[in-house]
Amino acid sequence: MKTIAEGTVASPQGFLAGAVYAGIKTAAEGQRDVGLLFSEWPCAAAGVFTTNRFRAAPVHWCLEHVRKGQAQAVVVNSGNANAGTGDEGYRDAAQMAALAAERLGLQPPDVLVASTGVIGVPLPMQKLREGIRSVQVSREGGHQFTRSIMTTDTFPKEIAIEVSLARGRGVIGGVAKGAGMIHPNMATMLSFVTTDLAVEPAFLQEALRAAADLSFNMITVDGDTSTNDTLLLLANGAAGNPMIYHGGPGAAEFQEALNHACIHLAKEVARDGEGATKLIEVQVQGAASVQDARLVARTVAGSMLVKAAIYGNDPNWGRFLMAAGRSGAALEQEKVDVLLGDVYLMKQGQPQAFDQEAARLSISQKEVAVRLHLHLGDGRATGWGCDLTEEYVRFNAEYTT
Repeated sequence: MKTIAEGTVASPQGFLAGAVYAGIKTAAEGQRDVGLLFSEWPCAAAGVFTTNRFRAAPVHWCLEHVRKGQAQAVVVNSGNANAGTGDEGYRDAAQMAALAAERLGLQPPDVLVASTGVIGVPLPMQKLREGIRSVQVSREGGHQFTRSIMTTDTFPKEIAIEVSLARGRGVIGGVAKGAGMIHPNMATMLSFVTTDLAVEPAFLQEALRAAADLSFNMITVDGDTSTNDTLLLLANGAAGNPMIYHGGPGAAEFQEALNHACIHLAKEVARDGEGATKLIEVQVQGAASVQDARLVARTVAGSMLVKAAIYGNDPNWGRFLMAAGRSGAALEQEKVDVLLGDVYLMKQGQPQAFDQEAARLSISQKEVAVRLHLHLGDGRATGWGCDLTEEYVRFNAEYTT
């Protein structure tokens, strides 16, 4: 694998993207709020979506149409989630697809839809109509498209990597947005991944689910799962490789590359948590199962007390144990090791006389590593979160005002 400098979701062959400012979000320099992502060839399509039962209208549209395993475009808007908008919201999502299809020469079912922003407010459809009709798509439009899905994000989250297979090579590109309402039970708020590799639809869905479980399902910012969580993967086969299918040639390499792209994007979402100053990485090994390892990693990363301690550079390691112990995973206190970076705080259930200055140095970094070894089995997992600051409370107290 090789990372492509300045790579975007439009880096794979045959993908075009673009965005405009239509006035849905508050105007700002460089702002975009309506975007199109388009493949010049039909694509195999896969999706993973929020498990929140209060699903936004675009999620219902995507769930209905991604089942057929093919799509060719995505239309997005930011500034309005089109969630909690009743039957009108679904009609508006369908109209977004129809407008994009007309603009790109497709049929509405070939267009997937995503929205992000404030919940409970009808879409300003006249602005969306004008915006969709004015978007120009190109190979260079990936960065604009990324801007079109940002809400409280402070920086764009993009990646593109070259993938070498035994028989052929291709590119995977991706983009994500998210900074708040992040505690995914599927993916992140919005993420779109593209590839010019030919991938069999059933394996594409399988691979995306596996990548989501390792990446977006292992991040947390504030413990809240969005109504709009959508992760989509389009594969157009423009690279000309033999079809990749489960267990076949190239499957392992494709899965590894897809995992890499999704983990990168997920970490960027956690790093950009609202008000955050640090990325927290929780590494768990020796759990009784992978499921237990994931439980511990997500619980520790999401603990408000852990997040506050890390913000304050306080190596209060009892909070790591507290969170692990309430996670629901199997745990035997007398077997647990806890480390902050490379500093042992507990070994085999016994507190250690550790170097306080070294521990404070580890916890004061921009990336803080918390490591737990449970010594119960082979389960391992890594989760990511961010610290909790006054800025998070201030921002969310004033979000709609």
